[in-house]
Amino acid sequence: MKNTLKSAVLAAAAAGLSLVTVATATEAMAATAPLSRARIVTHFDLAQGQMPENAVIEPNGSVDVTFAAARQVARIDRRGATQILATLPAPSDGGVHTPVLGFPLTTGLVRTDDGTLYVLYATGTADLTGLWRLKPGRKAPERIAALPADGLPNGLAFDPRSRAFYITDSVLGTIWRVPANGGRATAWSTAPELAAQGFLGANGARVHKGSLWVTNLDQGTVLSLPLRGGHRASTPTVRATGLEGIDDFAFTGRGNEILAALNGPGTVVRIADDGTHTTVLDSSDGLQNPTSVAIRGKDVYVPSAAYLTATDPNLLHARLDRHGH
Repeated sequence: MKNTLKSAVLAAAAAGLSLVTVATATEAMAATAPLSRARIVTHFDLAQGQMPENAVIEPNGSVDVTFAAARQVARIDRRGATQILATLPAPSDGGVHTPVLGFPLTTGLVRTDDGTLYVLYATGTADLTGLWRLKPGRKAPERIAALPADGLPNGLAFDPRSRAFYITDSVLGTIWRVPANGGRATAWSTAPELAAQGFLGANGARVHKGSLWVTNLDQGTVLSLPLRGGHRASTPTVRATGLEGIDDFAFTGRGNEILAALNGPGTVVRIADDGTHTTVLDSSDGLQNPTSVAIRGKDVYVPSAAYLTATDPNLLHARLDRHGH
């Protein structure tokens, strides 16, 4: 990574760290169930901008990730080998006007049942910022929906029932809605619970039990918004608090239980139905500013971007014990 880019990443991340509170005594508990056998699957090249931001698991067990500063989507097979699937086009100005961070970055990632990958791209330019699609077997991704250049599209979720994508904008404090085939993005929610408070607001996004669940990094919260008919959301319900630095997350398949990445503190926490949380992975397991969590069956993958540590971006694998607490 060029020194200027590295400096921009670390400066922006440091601003976010200042908002991270000291872990509570509950969070400081040693890693316990529901995870076991945590290990690093592969290490990435920081100098090439390979800072994994989001991940999805393929049916064959390989893992697709976005490399934030490399503008790439990559696939890691079960042996840990990395294949670059696509590189998004570079903005003509180098992405210096990308809000908050000052460099172009790929963020949220979704895979639909036909194998198509959808990725969010933020560049600070109107011609490239938006939702992009990469069909199986194709090297060239295509933009299917434009998003505001002064925003930072971050979390991406797909609702198969309404055939729509939901996109969190961490700078504009907005959730955008985009039809499955692309087209015009509409502001689905601009609730104050989505707003940033100095760095980044609405972040991760998942569809779960008829609602869209999102996190807010600055406010340290998990929220849910029912996916009802119409194109406007109702008031969010706060599901958990005290999670400053929370990035993306995944549901374990047991009720509303969540595994969430806390970027600044460098931990993964289990969030119970009642909103309480305990630490299940930390730096002793190899985490380096984890960004998201992907779960398929009993497989759990956690990408670490090393935004702050600037040491070892990697991909961690653990086993999920669905009977643990």
